[in-house]
Amino acid sequence: MEHDLSPATLAELRRPRPYPAVSVLTPTHRREPLNAQDAVRLRNVVAEAKKKLESDPAVTRDRRTDVARQLDRALAEVDLAHSEDGLVIFAAPGEHQVWSLARPVPERVVLSDTFLTRNLVSAHTAERPFWVLSVSADRVTLWSGGVDRVAEERAGGFPLVREAPNFDPERQEQIGDQPSAFRDEGTRKFLRDADTALGRLLRDHPRPLYVTGEPAALSLLCEAGSVAKDAVHIQHGGLAHGTHEAVWQAVRPVLEAEARKNTEDVARSLESARGRKEFAAGVDELWQSAREGRVRLLAVEENYRITVRDAGDHLVIAEDGDLDAREDIVDEIVEQCLQTGAEVRFVPDGTLGDADGMAGVLRY
Repeated sequence: MEHDLSPATLAELRRPRPYPAVSVLTPTHRREPLNAQDAVRLRNVVAEAKKKLESDPAVTRDRRTDVARQLDRALAEVDLAHSEDGLVIFAAPGEHQVWSLARPVPERVVLSDTFLTRNLVSAHTAERPFWVLSVSADRVTLWSGGVDRVAEERAGGFPLVREAPNFDPERQEQIGDQPSAFRDEGTRKFLRDADTALGRLLRDHPRPLYVTGEPAALSLLCEAGSVAKDAVHIQHGGLAHGTHEAVWQAVRPVLEAEARKNTEDVARSLESARGRKEFAAGVDELWQSAREGRVRLLAVEENYRITVRDAGDHLVIAEDGDLDAREDIVDEIVEQCLQTGAEVRFVPDGTLGDADGMAGVLRY
């Protein structure tokens, strides 16, 4: 299942497909007992997608057979043992993808000439993905991080492993000296190679970067290359050979401090915008402002969801299941704001007070 929504991947997902490009969305659950229903619900929504293919006169028999086969292949790839909060299946003639999301999605099936990407974009933004590079003299390990975890990432040539230097044991015994691995030219070249590999990865998959290691390792990495200079440095050795849990415990305090500062910055920006009459709140006002490209900063409480329907010039609150209900309007607004260059910040529930879950700073 896919997780990493890079700019290149998003552009590829958004390109037009031969009709029908099928998007299947369903909520999933991480824990018992709610996750017991996920398998049945998933099979039912895929069956609904196949019925829509059958009943659509614009879909030829060959394409119907092809896309139905792609849906079956996607279904076989789903690993519900590692479910998050939402699942998205994309299927079109000759291709399919399965995406696991750390954010709920509404259950729906859409047939179009493009895939429905707004839920992926919103989940990716809320997840706040980051990289952690753990450095030692003989190993450099890359970790992919999200809201509550990190996992080792085997991509871009990582992990990089170097044979241990062959120090002279007789010399060490005679003078009582352990030569520093971080004064070794071989180590310098090794870390320079790591910096180069990291630069290539960041060009294709840009994210905030944290680097862990002993002080000498961090210093040499900055001297040897250029990419890690702008990273957040965490002085903690041993993590290049460590576990994902050890890495998470090392970076977690830094992430929590940054999150608190982020929330405080958002609150100040919103308060200042009120004084300048550049403040907007409420799903209807923000939807209109987002479509006009007027939103400069959008703040969304992490678990804010609302179902609305279009009443012409305005959006009104609706019940789930209402005709023309739009269950993912929050994700629509997030994606629209990102498309027009706005900054989107997710903040803890309750942060926005009377703004009712979502607020923005307007450009004009």
